Amino acid sequence: MKNLKVFGLSVMLGATMVSNTATAGGILTNTNQNVNFNRNPARDAAIAIDGVYSNPAGVVFMPEGFHLAFTWQYAHQTRTINSTDPIFALGKKNEGRTTKKFEGIADAPFIPSLQAAYNKGNWSVQFNFSVPGGGGVCEFDNGLGSFERTVGSIAGLLMKNGLDAKGYDMDAFMRGRQYYFGFQLGAAYKINEHWAVYGGLRALYGDASYRARLSHINVITSKGAMDFGEFLEGNINAINQQIGAAQTNLQMAAQSGRYSDAELQAMQTAAQAQLADANAALKQLYQLHRYGNGVNLQSTQTGFGIAPIIGVDYKIGDFNFAAKYEFNTQMKMRNHSTLEQPMKLSDDMAQFPGLENINKFEDGTDVDEDAPAMLCLGAQWSALPELRLNLGYHHFFDKNANWYNDIQEKLSHDTNEYLAGVEWDASKKVTLSAGAQITRYGLTDDYMNDLSFVVNSYSVGAGLSYKVTNHLTLSAAYFQTNYGDYDKVTETAPTTGAVVKSDNFTRTNRVLSIGCQIDL
Repeated sequence: MKNLKVFGLSVMLGATMVSNTATAGGILTNTNQNVNFNRNPARDAAIAIDGVYSNPAGVVFMPEGFHLAFTWQYAHQTRTINSTDPIFALGKKNEGRTTKKFEGIADAPFIPSLQAAYNKGNWSVQFNFSVPGGGGVCEFDNGLGSFERTVGSIAGLLMKNGLDAKGYDMDAFMRGRQYYFGFQLGAAYKINEHWAVYGGLRALYGDASYRARLSHINVITSKGAMDFGEFLEGNINAINQQIGAAQTNLQMAAQSGRYSDAELQAMQTAAQAQLADANAALKQLYQLHRYGNGVNLQSTQTGFGIAPIIGVDYKIGDFNFAAKYEFNTQMKMRNHSTLEQPMKLSDDMAQFPGLENINKFEDGTDVDEDAPAMLCLGAQWSALPELRLNLGYHHFFDKNANWYNDIQEKLSHDTNEYLAGVEWDASKKVTLSAGAQITRYGLTDDYMNDLSFVVNSYSVGAGLSYKVTNHLTLSAAYFQTNYGDYDKVTETAPTTGAVVKSDNFTRTNRVLSIGCQIDL
């Protein structure tokens, strides 16, 4: 079946994002690079060591000397799609239900980050290591709705051709692992007591691997379950016998001399129609035959990109204002894949959207996967010597990035984030923090699919730091993202308007983090 040709694409097309365990930030960007962010995400104008990532220009206002911060994060995420399709009722495991839940579990047990700065005079030299994209593994033990629809349509095709097919059975699995390692090096210069500027470079190295399996495909017949490959083989032989018998009968009728020319012409017309139907069914069965043993795909991707970063910080009285701009990082991911050589699109395949994208995973090719440019604006007000209030704004220039097959053009607008937080020095040793973030994507039905999706959300975080000595500070935080739902309706009943086919998307996310800061 032609839909099964799409399966190879479908598995790999979404895998590039299905493993992304980003807990904050844009579609392809993690912004939670320090425990301080998880305590209070509005860090864009804070003057602290985590500013090496969030406000690099402001770091120069820290005391002279060496400053180092290390953070460990554990992230647990679920991705849930409730898919509705009449074809699911044919599935043996679905017990006649047309709605099925597909859930992926994404765990990132160890997401490290490190920020370091050396301040001397008016200068600050800084280094940052983090995982600004990906960061873990996501598994769908039962595959996805798109997998199920693909296999379910086998039964529909076979039934349409009058074959003994009542339903289907299958096993599916998908696993994606993705890490983007970021290395940032730069310097800040303090122009005067009010102004500071920053310039630097960030290098990204992408490393990802994807596995997908579709196996144990059975056709449910009137005699019970039958292996898909055996079913196809038997029906191919049966149809070939029918074609041969029809041709033989027509030849014998012509040789018998018992029929008039008009009768023979009518018989020939009917036989030709019968042969055309049989040949069409045979062609479809041969297309299915290559998938008789299911599909087992593996792919890895690697890539590298580099881009500049600039920043500015302005201090006046009890206020601090800052801005940072990360330029678009051009990334090309090189494929190392077992995916078969892509087939050329023919006219009868054009009805299946996305089939042309199968080239994305052709072995040895490079595909675009930029990290989009990002603008960060922040403000901090020291309302009291021990109390600081923070605001922030992030804009990701998604639609100006280059992603495979120009998928960014399917977004209605760029990603925007709005952040707020508070820090309170409860004592000379203890600081308490809390904050929130709202994330809004430019989602559209054309962009959303069960293989790679994001959902609008709001996040909250809280935590504390404890100054052990003048040189050592320990911190801990909890960060949770609360996602909304996105409903994508792809088919409704023409008379009643009732939903026939749809997908409902949502996610959950929780992060625990600890960190230490050393000041020398």
